[in-house]
Amino acid sequence: MIKKEMIAMLLAGGQGSRLGVLTSKVAKPAVAFGGKYRIIDFPLSNCINSGIDTVGVLTQYQPLRLNTHIGIGIPWDLDRNVGGVTVLPPYEKVGKTEWYTGTANAIYQNLAYMESYNPDYVLILSGDHIYKMDYEVMLDFHKAHNADVSIAVMPVPQEEASRFGIVVADENGKITEFQEKPKEPKSNLASMGIYIFSWPALREALISLSEQSNCDFGKHVIPYCHEKGETLVAYEYNGYWKDVGTLGSYWEANMELIDIIPEFNLYEEFWKIYTTNDILPPQFVSAESVIERSLIGDGSEIYGEVYNSIIGCGVVIEKGAVVRDSIIMQNAVIGAGAVVEKGIIAENAVIGAGAQIGIGEELPNKVKPSVYAFGLAVIGENAVIPSNVRIGKNTAVTGVTEPEDYPNGVLESGETLDKAGDVQ
Repeated sequence: MIKKEMIAMLLAGGQGSRLGVLTSKVAKPAVAFGGKYRIIDFPLSNCINSGIDTVGVLTQYQPLRLNTHIGIGIPWDLDRNVGGVTVLPPYEKVGKTEWYTGTANAIYQNLAYMESYNPDYVLILSGDHIYKMDYEVMLDFHKAHNADVSIAVMPVPQEEASRFGIVVADENGKITEFQEKPKEPKSNLASMGIYIFSWPALREALISLSEQSNCDFGKHVIPYCHEKGETLVAYEYNGYWKDVGTLGSYWEANMELIDIIPEFNLYEEFWKIYTTNDILPPQFVSAESVIERSLIGDGSEIYGEVYNSIIGCGVVIEKGAVVRDSIIMQNAVIGAGAVVEKGIIAENAVIGAGAQIGIGEELPNKVKPSVYAFGLAVIGENAVIPSNVRIGKNTAVTGVTEPEDYPNGVLESGETLDKAGDVQ
C-alpha cells in the first residue's frame, strides 16, 4: 500500500467575484500575476519546495484554463507515477450528487483520494494567495506540539482584525478560542486559511459533519475539533502574504513587484516560483521607446512608453502609446498614441489608437461600487476598445465595443459597459 507522510489539498474552485470581470471566464487561481505567472503557481511552488509531491487540486468554477495550466504538473516537478498533481472536480456519484458547497465539503467529497495515500498528515491550502512558505517547518511545529490541528496565523493590525477569522492562543501557541470575523477581536492573530490536520482528526471531523450544509473549515470543522477537546495550535508566520481578493489588493501586489528592492522577490534561487513557460521569443524594445521601473514579459514588443507597470508576455505597445501604473496581461495590444493610466487590461484585449483609459475625476462605480473601485479602469479579456474614445476611473468594460457605445466618445468615471454579459 502507498504511504505518504503528508499530502496537500489545494482549494482552487473559487469564483473570486470581487475581482469583477477578471474572473468572469476564469477561476481566480488562474488569473495572471506578475507578468508571466498565475496565482496558483505560488502554493504549487511552495509544495514542491517544501518536499510535498502529492497535491490534489479541487476545481469547480470555470476550470478550463486552470486545468490547461496545471496539465500533468511538469513545471512543478509534480508529474509523478505515485502522487504528483491530480485535478479533482466534482463528479457524479450513486445516489446524491452535489457540487462542492463549502471548503470542507469539497475535501469530504474527496475522502477516497486521500485514503488512497494513507497519509499521516493533510495540508489544506487555498489557491488564491501570494506568498512563500516552507510547509515542512509548519509540520515540524505540528509534530513538536503533538497537535491534531495546526492553523497558520499572521499578526494583522488590530483595527483590521474584524475582517478575519481570529485565533486566541496562549504563550505555548495552544489555541484557546476561535472567532470568525468578530466585531470585537480578542487578538490580532488572523487565520491564513492554511491548516495541517493529523489524518485521523480530519477524517473523523469530515465524516461527522458530512450532513452539515455548506460545510466550511473556519465556520464548522475548526470549532468542531476545538469543542471535542482536540489540540489546536497556532503557527505564527511573519513573511510576505497577500490575499489578492480585490482589484485593489491585486493591483497593489503586482505593483510591489517593481519596487527597487521588492518585499516579495520572485527570483530567489533557493525558493523558485515555477510556472508553465510557453516558448516565446525575447522582448523587442525599439530605440525610441522608454521603459522605467517595469516588468516586461517574454515576446512583448515595446514601441511606446511604459512607466511603473507590469507587462505580460506577448503584449504589443505601439508607437506613441503611454502606459503608466498599469497591469497589461498577455497578448493585449495598446494602439498607437493610446494612454493607459492605472488600468488593468486583461488577456487578448485590444485598445484602439488614441484611446485614453483611466482619465478624469474619481467617482464611485454605479453598478458595483465595492468591486470597481480604487481609481482603476478594468478592461475584460478579449475586449475591444475603439480608437480615440475616453474611459474614466472606477470603470469596467467587456466585449467588443463600438464607437456608438460611447456617448460623445466618452465612458464617464463610475460607468460600466458590458457587451459580453460578464458583469455579474
